[in-house]
Amino acid sequence: MSKEARPLSELVAQGWEIAGFSAVHGVGYIHSVLLKRQGQHKVIVLSKRSLLGGTGVVEHDV
Repeated sequence: MSKEARPLSELVAQGWEIAGFSAVHGVGYIHSVLLKRQGQHKVIVLSKRSLLGGTGVVEHDV
């Protein structure tokens, strides 16, 4: 199993619910996930790094 961080799984385990999802394939794969919990919202943007490998993760509070 990879030692890479699993931010989406960790947030769901903390009680966040997936409210929406979108995926784009162009230059690379980019997935945006809208999460909600008790009136709070977050957007997680996951992107595959083509040159460095791995996954880029950006978390935004809404």
